[in-house]
Amino acid sequence: MRVTSTETAGSDPVIVVGAGVAGLACALDLAAAGRPVRVLEAQDGVGGRMRTDLVDGFRLDRGFQVFNTAYPQVKRRLELRALRLRPFTPGFLLAGRQGNHRVTDPTRRPRQAAEALRGGALPLRDLAALGLLTARDALAPPSLLRHGRDVATDRALAGAGVSDRTVESVLGPFLAGVFLEDGLETSSRVFHLVWRSMLRGTLCLPEAGIGAVPEQLAAGLAPGTVACGAPVAEVRADGVVLADGSVLRARAVVVATGPAAAARLLPGFAPVPTRSVTTYYHAAARSPLPEPTLVVDADRAVLNTVVLSEVVPGCSPDGRALVATSVLDGAAGEAFARGRAGELYGVDAADWQFLARYRIDGALPAMPAPHPLIRTSRWQSGLYVCGDHRATGSVQGAMASGARAARELLADLAGGSAR
Repeated sequence: MRVTSTETAGSDPVIVVGAGVAGLACALDLAAAGRPVRVLEAQDGVGGRMRTDLVDGFRLDRGFQVFNTAYPQVKRRLELRALRLRPFTPGFLLAGRQGNHRVTDPTRRPRQAAEALRGGALPLRDLAALGLLTARDALAPPSLLRHGRDVATDRALAGAGVSDRTVESVLGPFLAGVFLEDGLETSSRVFHLVWRSMLRGTLCLPEAGIGAVPEQLAAGLAPGTVACGAPVAEVRADGVVLADGSVLRARAVVVATGPAAAARLLPGFAPVPTRSVTTYYHAAARSPLPEPTLVVDADRAVLNTVVLSEVVPGCSPDGRALVATSVLDGAAGEAFARGRAGELYGVDAADWQFLARYRIDGALPAMPAPHPLIRTSRWQSGLYVCGDHRATGSVQGAMASGARAARELLADLAGGSAR
């Protein structure tokens, strides 16, 4: 449903800088409350890090991404049926020097879970400990997880009775791809909430690529609300200065960018440590794994690899397999990533066609314990800030932060404390 404003056309709008999902969520809530709003985006389209490109006919997301249907903000804001979601296999395939093992949710794939136990991927004691942790996270109220003791994830797993061996050889490699760090220093509160969302939701991809998510959000705003190709050079409480020197007046300004851009625009904004990742895309004549399953590198030479055309067949234009392989911090080059992916699949990848390399700087905020799950958006009078770096590194965190910015801004305007 498209949101329209009930304010008079001549009143100054609230300007939202950035058309990622945080900025779009903020703009939608402001517009729904009757406030005129304008969204300025430096890039040529909406989505921020959630964009999809067409390369040689292949649909490539800007870095490997997954979409989780369990997030409350996702359920509230998106028409999931319209996204035509395609699911991944629940769980993952752990591959490496010690062979291949399937790790799966026993509530969804009990037969595969039993095979994993027989295969030795998870010792019985660790399986029981992980089962108790999983049941708690799946069934406990979210508030209990949010307010629990916050320690590093490796300490939380050890405290739950999971052995160092299982953490190092099974959970660590998988979670390295989730949090983009291999030391498991991420906040245990964040881990428990993410684990809960994986258990309660479906990990999938829109048929048209991850960019369909912000595009659907943007479509809910009135025509002309979003201006792309409009980089902002300076923000003030009464407006913004564009890169071309033009000035736009505003009732208030919300900076809904990544942390690096926010630090450039907001006085006194402290740098936010972030995690980076690089994804390589290749086309293969035949699918190296005929199923929509994430393959995790147990030896951590790469993070993971997946045949995306098994998840979304339409992302390939000609029947070839589209393979995405991600590495931490871009340390591995294309040839290494391709060769390692071939080893994990057990095929010769020498003839795979290289399609694209995406290095995503600041793909996620670092979230070491203790980590505040959400922070106020208020920065200075008339200036607000939102984004996943003000909450948790996820679509849920980004949208929730945008929603908070809208609530706080509207409250300030109603109470007369905004500019």
